[in-house]
Amino acid sequence: MPASAPAICAIGTAVPAARLEQQAARDLLARQPDLTRLGARLVRTAFDASAIDARHVVLDELVEPRETPFFDVEHDALRSPSTRVRNTRYAEHAPTLALDAASAALADGGLEPTSITHVVTASCTGFFAPGIDHLLVRDLGLPSSTPRLHVGFMGCYAAFPALRAADAICRADPRAVVLVVCVELCSLHLRSSSDPDTIVASSVFADGAGAAIVAVRPQPRSSLRIDALASAIAPSSEEEMAWTIGDEGFEMVLSGAVPRLIGANVVEAIAPLADARRAGSWPEVAGWAVHPGGRAILDTVQRTLGLDDAALAPSRRVLAERGNMSSATVLHILQAQLRERSPGEQVCAMAFGPGLTMESALLTMQEPA
Repeated sequence: MPASAPAICAIGTAVPAARLEQQAARDLLARQPDLTRLGARLVRTAFDASAIDARHVVLDELVEPRETPFFDVEHDALRSPSTRVRNTRYAEHAPTLALDAASAALADGGLEPTSITHVVTASCTGFFAPGIDHLLVRDLGLPSSTPRLHVGFMGCYAAFPALRAADAICRADPRAVVLVVCVELCSLHLRSSSDPDTIVASSVFADGAGAAIVAVRPQPRSSLRIDALASAIAPSSEEEMAWTIGDEGFEMVLSGAVPRLIGANVVEAIAPLADARRAGSWPEVAGWAVHPGGRAILDTVQRTLGLDDAALAPSRRVLAERGNMSSATVLHILQAQLRERSPGEQVCAMAFGPGLTMESALLTMQEPA
């Protein structure tokens, strides 16, 4: 792989200020008046088994209760606002979080906003236009002619299509410096339900943003060179993970079969990366950034690929401290890899989403220029 290949040269992350303890979230969901007795038991079981300590949310009324369209203080109950109300809150909060992550990435790389030539954004938890890509150009003071691309509604794996677009831009124009920003406000679609799929989704999803800067030009700091990217769809899996728009928010289908399907297909899904792998086998790859769709998914990937506990420690740490922030999550994990890996070491990253789609990348740590 030539040294002039595109690389992730900086990563920044951001989360909302409100920190929701997992036990508090569990107790809140378990005491909702519309739950069946079985539903309340399922809530406690799912939350206790999640391996999450806390999550950050824009719905600060869940941390410090107050009367809002999302929360009924008198009855200590979640409301069911319309999709319009939820999306309005998204438009209020997502741009700030995206800008915070982008600014953090620029600071991490020691770069000025004027160095950015292209903007790529990804999100699946809300929509508005002109969108986050437009607002980043405005708020960072970029030229109005800056090319923009938005990757919409692809779910937890969307960081990879966004990085693939950045990689292609940089290969076409080695002078390009691409800002990639993923922002998700999953808490806006929190709902009370006795449905097992909905309960599992409520137990893991959180809010956050991640930004990466991709460039070919030599950088004064260490970077993660993009060696290879791969995409795969597990056969006969379309109904096992889905993300649809309902009248009262976006609705997640997260079947209990997902970990099994990932286990059955992950080896084949990352096989296209093997030609760029310098280690003799997957367990010998130095670093891993596996999207923590849930504890069971991490357990399955670790067992299937024969990885040790240290390999999945960064993913488990992000899951415990911040939960599943959908597309932004893998950038939070890669941030740790960018700081901790040594030159020449490779990192395998992967994420899973609706489809069931499995996206992956092989990256190599390279020394500063």
